[in-house]
Amino acid sequence: MAAASGRQTGRPTLEEVAARAGVGRGTVSRVINGSPKVSEQAKAAVERAVAELGYVPNRAARALAGSRTDAVALVVPETEARLFSEPYFLDIIRGVSGELADADKQLLLTLIRSEQERQRFEQYLAAQRVDGVLLVSVHGDDPLPDQVRALGLPAVLNGRRSRDESVAFVDSDNTGAGRTAVAHLAARGRRAVATITGPLDMYVARCRLDGYREGLAEAGLPADEALVVNGDFTEEGGRRAMRELLDRRPGLDAVFAASDVMAAGARAVLREAGRRVPEDVALVGVDDSAVARHMDPPLTSVRQPIEEMGRAMARLLLQEIASPSAPDDQPRRVLPTDLVVRASS
Repeated sequence: MAAASGRQTGRPTLEEVAARAGVGRGTVSRVINGSPKVSEQAKAAVERAVAELGYVPNRAARALAGSRTDAVALVVPETEARLFSEPYFLDIIRGVSGELADADKQLLLTLIRSEQERQRFEQYLAAQRVDGVLLVSVHGDDPLPDQVRALGLPAVLNGRRSRDESVAFVDSDNTGAGRTAVAHLAARGRRAVATITGPLDMYVARCRLDGYREGLAEAGLPADEALVVNGDFTEEGGRRAMRELLDRRPGLDAVFAASDVMAAGARAVLREAGRRVPEDVALVGVDDSAVARHMDPPLTSVRQPIEEMGRAMARLLLQEIASPSAPDDQPRRVLPTDLVVRASS
């Protein structure tokens, strides 16, 4: 806010820089973080506004002050019901908390379920109350990772928003997961292999779908789009998708579900329809979670090392806090997956 003299009365904000430059805050974020995906005209306008307002990114201010909070935020943009019902999130939290405890860092778990909560969290970060941010279950259009970086804080994602992700991340081989699942089903003699995808605004879901299609091609099986139904990584989403698949292709003989939780929903619908697993329909999931082990019959699943992913995320973030990487050289890790064969296939 400007005083009567025209001088700034408080620390300039990212929004004020954007307004002065005549661009969006995302553009300001990209310029500050050195992204090449900005026009020279926009870059010059942002740099001019930064100079005129005296804007200083938080990371520089914190470095000058030599301050650390010894706290890290783990952000999950989901409801409490989903957080505590899905083993995936709990395993990530276990890995993150274990690694941070070893480093004597405090973990702040944050759920973001609305735009109001997002804005409140950004204000919390701007107050320099954490040293870095870990983000889980990020959708493709989510601006939060860039907003965190614009505030001068290191961030590490679980997964990534696109192939060209600009923020540090830890991921698993999701394309390989789909390919491995289909290869296994084809080797067992299945010929009408369906898939229940995750939400396709998430890169992880698109990669597993790509792997499914690659697996079909490698096995010499025809690609039938009627055998592809979108889910949402929830049990109810698996139920809905399985009903639709049975309506479309009653003769299908295998299903690759992009998560164990959706596979559990699909299993319930197959039972209601009188289809035996695996005699009539073979079933494969992803995650190798407790859900897979406790299903009837136990579920064949592509294992991703979820707890290790959480630990790797925390280790990368601690490295970034200690010694930040250049904006165009963010660290990334992709962990391997492997198939755990059980009675469902």
